[in-house]
Amino acid sequence: MSAVAAAPALADAVDRPRAIETLRQLIGCASVTGQEAGMAQLLASQLQALGMAPVTVREFAPGRPNVWAVRPGQGGGRRLLLIGHTDVVHARGWRERWQGTERADPFGAALVDGEIWGRGAADLKAGIATCLEALRTLDRAGVQLAGDVMLAFVGDEESGEPGTGVSAGIKDLVPALADGSLPRPDFAIYVEPTQLNIYAAQMGFFITEIEVTGRTAYFGRPELGVDALQATHAILAALWAHSTELEGQGSHALIGRSFLLVTAIEGGGLIAVPERCRLSLIRKLRPGEDLAAAALALEAVVKHAVADREVALEFVYPAGRDHPLGGMAAETDPQHGAVRLLAEMARQHRPDRGHILGAPFWSEASFLIGLGIPTVYFAPGDISICHTLEERVPIDDYLSGIAALADFIARFCGVAGASAGDGEPTTKQGVRAP
Repeated sequence: MSAVAAAPALADAVDRPRAIETLRQLIGCASVTGQEAGMAQLLASQLQALGMAPVTVREFAPGRPNVWAVRPGQGGGRRLLLIGHTDVVHARGWRERWQGTERADPFGAALVDGEIWGRGAADLKAGIATCLEALRTLDRAGVQLAGDVMLAFVGDEESGEPGTGVSAGIKDLVPALADGSLPRPDFAIYVEPTQLNIYAAQMGFFITEIEVTGRTAYFGRPELGVDALQATHAILAALWAHSTELEGQGSHALIGRSFLLVTAIEGGGLIAVPERCRLSLIRKLRPGEDLAAAALALEAVVKHAVADREVALEFVYPAGRDHPLGGMAAETDPQHGAVRLLAEMARQHRPDRGHILGAPFWSEASFLIGLGIPTVYFAPGDISICHTLEERVPIDDYLSGIAALADFIARFCGVAGASAGDGEPTTKQGVRAP
């Protein structure tokens, strides 16, 4: 077949039993952050089965590998990167929640009422499986691509396990893209769950832990102490006022308004003037905000709130990602040709999806956008149930995602012997232009 089949034909080319088995196999590999090696080896074998060679498996930390490979096209097309993370969050509490049901094994990939359940089902094993099965679908349809498709799967994206969750995997991949050791893509799709919508922007964030130290004293002589809880009360009031001010500074079309959320507070304990109190917060940033400047502004607010008190302050930023203090906000032009094309392909297969939105989360697209690579999120799965004991993915969404991604790949990378414009589908015979 020398041209891309129409959308229904590619949907018909999806091998449904094989696709479901692929996703169940991936879910069955328990790759909690720090334990990604088995998943990397499984994906390496999947890439080899797709005829991709060589397949690179390289450690970004001892015993923790990334895996990637390039499927060369016939020449003359654009290069696409499909990327996702191999790790999942822990499944503590899952067995207790579903004891006595077919869902009891968090890595059992149970099929219940048209959905596949399990830790990582949506975040983001379904996205990875969609990549693999989209290429298989194109093969079954006889489509030969002009451009290259690169698949890269990295570890250490998730948080929650001690000593992990700092994006160590993609930090190892990015220098190879930057210096040309790996071919530079023209467009990238990070397969975080989007319910088959296209997330063209993401929020930024930083987490701050603030320790307030006063001076303890016997409870009957409080005037001899400096109450850390009272000081923290003043800090909290100032922080909430700061959040209100941030919300009034404007709204990004896809990401909305900035704010901060106090997430934890701990202090006191003795029958005495409390000497220490610690609080944690997370600050959301809109694209265009300077992360370092935002952190300095927050510190200034806190210091001003207790300027008249004899307390010491310590600020810690424990969640550095693509910035030493946190994760950068980022966006790709929603009018970019490839973004519009992906949206149209999603709508062809699911008319109720394919909306161009902003991600209600932070993930690693900003590493790629920082290199000048237009990047979006797209995959089946609902982020609102990820990391919960309800994680699952509808089979129909997953299969629609495979067909939509296969269509996009063919049109973006081009078909051997055809040509395409910047982000536009080819218009050779047999190709339906959106």
